[in-house]
Amino acid sequence: MEWHTSDAENLAEIDRQVGQHDLAPAEYEVVRRAIYATADFDYLHSIHFSDNALASGAAALAARTTLVVDCPMVQVGIIRTIQNTFANPVYCGTDAITRPQRSKSDTAWGLETLARRYPEAIYVIGQSASAQVGLVELIVEKEVDPALVVAAPPCFGDTNASRQTLAELGVPHICTTDGKGGSMVAAAILDGLLDLSWQAYARKGTPQQQRTVAASRS
Repeated sequence: MEWHTSDAENLAEIDRQVGQHDLAPAEYEVVRRAIYATADFDYLHSIHFSDNALASGAAALAARTTLVVDCPMVQVGIIRTIQNTFANPVYCGTDAITRPQRSKSDTAWGLETLARRYPEAIYVIGQSASAQVGLVELIVEKEVDPALVVAAPPCFGDTNASRQTLAELGVPHICTTDGKGGSMVAAAILDGLLDLSWQAYARKGTPQQQRTVAASRS
């Protein structure tokens, strides 16, 4: 993200209002992006990180792993940062060519189509709760093995069932837990992770670049 003076001032105000918290520094940076995008401090307590989410996500981003998103708003929200960092390929569920389905929405069916095409992708869901459910079903059936799942769709039902399944299966994930969410939140979470990943890997190179250097020295 390109920062301006007003951004720094707003982030400083968020820090002042948040005060003490129990999040790790990297987790707080991601949560702070969601708060900044929404002006909603509830996200301080409603974004859950699995133990390996940030490290796994950063490594996958640095390795230029494909991203699959559920809707254009998420894609638009992250594409500039993607282009300015690792330049990962990004595909959107609503753009996938599928046959009409009565049992699923076009977004859910499109994301599942892309999931089968890119089974080890990073998945970002910011709009369609049904797409999240469908993705988790594919994971349970071992058809896909995500590098990371970011799930923050608005939902009025049980928001914890999918997260609990991801935890039981050991899938790295960052999820909202209280039904709040949306495309802006999902994009903000990934945007924060992208900046953290770029800071971690830009100086020493991506994992692929490190392997190339090591091979040349052997």
